[in-house]
Order: sequence, then structure tokens, then C-alpha cells
Amino acid sequence: MSATLSSHILDTHLGKPAADVAVTLHRIRDNGAATLLAHGTTNSDGRVTPDAWQFDTAIDSTEHQLNIGRYTVTFDTQSYFNAQQLTAFYPQVVIDFVINDASHYHVPLLLSAHGYSTYRGS
Repeated sequence: MSATLSSHILDTHLGKPAADVAVTLHRIRDNGAATLLAHGTTNSDGRVTPDAWQFDTAIDSTEHQLNIGRYTVTFDTQSYFNAQQLTAFYPQVVIDFVINDASHYHVPLLLSAHGYSTYRGS
């Protein structure tokens, strides 16, 4: 049994969800090497739901399981802020986290052009 993952971006500068943000999911191996697992794009509500991840077809389907281990979620904030005609201080946000069991993991991002915050959501 594997975990599920979702994410949500709220643009605190504009006071609205951040739609159309490209997001990638990587598994981090014990040696530090990153393997691209999936990508997604935030919807109009700023969310990537568990069923919206598009897993990389170049990897074995057993890799599609979110088992116990270390992962990163990377948000392409540069493209998002370019579309808003704002200058971004952080061209991307990388959140490094650990999955410890088969529960649901929600990784929210509170974002502005010059800062961000995250936490484990529910």
C-alpha cells in the first residue's frame, strides 16, 4: 500500500489560488540521486489532486507507488510570476519531505513574489 499526495498553492500577494503552476515530483534515493516520478499543473483552485499526477512513462510502473522514503516537490514559480507580470525572487520552490506511512500527504505552499511558507496539511 502506498501513500497519496496532493498540493495547493495560495498566492498571498494577489490573494488567490495560483493556477497553471508546473509541479514536479521526485524520489530522492539514499545516495542523494533524484528520480523524476511525475509532473502536474495546478488547477484553477491552485491544486494538484492525487489523481492529477502524470507519472513518467519512462520509469517502471512499480515506481508509481509513493512508498516510505524521501521526496521533493518542485514548483515553477518563475513562469507563474512572469505570467502575473511580477518579478520573482525565487524562480522555483523545492519542498523536501519524507513519507513515513501509507496515509495521505498534503503539501501546501503559501507564495508571494518575495517569500514562501509551507507546512504539512491535511
